[in-house]
Amino acid sequence: MHINIIPNRGSPPTVLLRESYREGGKVHKRTLANLSALSPEQVQMIRVTLRGDVVQPVNQTFEVIASPAHGHVQAVCLAMQRLDFASMLAAKPCRERDLVLAMVASRIISPATKLATTRLWRTNTLAQEFGVSDANEDDLYAAMDWLLAGQDRIQKKLAARHLKEDCLVLYDLSSSYFEGSHCPLAKLGYSRDGKRGTLQVNYGLLTDDRGCPVAISVHDGNTSDSTTFIPQVTRLREKFGLKRIVMVGDRGMISQKAIDEMSKDSDLAWITALRSASIRALVEQGRVQMGLFDERNLLEISSPDFPGERLIVCRNPELAKLRVHTRNDLLLATEKELVKIQARVESSKLVGKDKIGVATGKVVNRYKVAKHFELTITDAAFTFARLECNIAAEAALDGLYIIRTSVQAQRMDAPSCVRTYKSLAQVERAFRSIKTMDLKVRPIHHHLENRVRAHIFLCMLAYYVEWHMRQVWRELMFCDEDQAAKLTRDPVAPAKRSDSALKKVQTHTLEDGTPTHSFQTLMTELQGIVRNTCRTLGSAADTPTFEILTTPNSKQKRALELIAQIKM
Repeated sequence: MHINIIPNRGSPPTVLLRESYREGGKVHKRTLANLSALSPEQVQMIRVTLRGDVVQPVNQTFEVIASPAHGHVQAVCLAMQRLDFASMLAAKPCRERDLVLAMVASRIISPATKLATTRLWRTNTLAQEFGVSDANEDDLYAAMDWLLAGQDRIQKKLAARHLKEDCLVLYDLSSSYFEGSHCPLAKLGYSRDGKRGTLQVNYGLLTDDRGCPVAISVHDGNTSDSTTFIPQVTRLREKFGLKRIVMVGDRGMISQKAIDEMSKDSDLAWITALRSASIRALVEQGRVQMGLFDERNLLEISSPDFPGERLIVCRNPELAKLRVHTRNDLLLATEKELVKIQARVESSKLVGKDKIGVATGKVVNRYKVAKHFELTITDAAFTFARLECNIAAEAALDGLYIIRTSVQAQRMDAPSCVRTYKSLAQVERAFRSIKTMDLKVRPIHHHLENRVRAHIFLCMLAYYVEWHMRQVWRELMFCDEDQAAKLTRDPVAPAKRSDSALKKVQTHTLEDGTPTHSFQTLMTELQGIVRNTCRTLGSAADTPTFEILTTPNSKQKRALELIAQIKM
């Protein structure tokens, strides 16, 4: 006897129990029963019984003794394999390399302190995949020391892979705060984390023109941006062997001193932007005529104040409206607080020129609009008024910015220069990912200088892997897949998502009706793939086990397929 399943167009299939018999030398079949009313599980059970197999409940045959999450680990491991990440760390396998690989993967999967990392390894298959299940936090610290010793060698390999002669290099600086106060790098400085009064460390990131990280450097927390720039140029030329490069940095990064030094070498070029004081001077000199922006938003000018340089003037009307709105809000907020101080002075609750000055200073400095107010303070009186001429002068520059570059026009036209400068947003995106969303470099718990340097380098390497994963996962996430459009769109107008990307954002679904993901939720989705370790029920503890992986659903399967498409 056997089960015969007959498809029915547009209806459930017909399931028949049949048997074969021979009559007159010919084989015939006859139907014994119609099993269509049974469930698929019941039909399968009858099929197994007819085959002669012994049927037992699953929980009486074997037991599952462990089910660690595996899918997200599998994705990161596959990405590392596609990037040949292990050989980039060291040519030959060693214990330290395995530990660093595990720490990089763990930073992507579940960032934590080194002590917590070894505990979290027990919740997934990461330690098993890298062969470091027996590692403790002291082993991780030793591996960090090994990693720092090879930083120059590793970054040189990254530069050789992603930076070529005559390439664009993006550079920017950020900072993170400390837990503790004993690290030599920990200094008070400008906090980009909004943690005023906390000790911090600065670090500068070099990337290619796409934002793929290549190298990172660590500096004292009170180091200014511009002083770190020329050493990076020197590193690119001397350590990475690049002769001709174009450096891209913001207006606070590439100082006039740095420009003067780079101008001595014809193989060095740069792209940056002018500060507001320089823009105002050009407008007052008549070099920038606002009437020219009635029909266009970009024009190229020259000035004797910037010999041998190209100045690309841009005006964004949308940005101008935003700045008008922001300035008005700040002025109103400041006036509201100043009125309160005025009332205190009039009621004699606040007396004395010094005390009144301290109170008003706190207000105008809080909202950064002190230059727009005239304050009159005596021992018993306080008045204020807007400086309308100052406000009008600033308003005239709303939405106006000027790209400053030494790149020749035959090499890069004006719109491309603007797009290139705006690509610094890729570095800012890298900092956001490293600091907050994914890798959580902060707060820094290490106290030894070299451990801090190794920790930050480790986070950069983790972002290197994550950056490549994000690129191939664009179709599954809230990302714009049409990257080529960036090369042709208006460089001055506000960036706009493609229609397909807007649809993903508005509906939170993809074309197939499944949910759209962020990087974090897609990694969580992959955690649904677990590695079940099983053994025969009731057997001894030393009985050999076997493993069964969860069958991936369509989204998990597609995510892993895309990871396999990563290219170095």
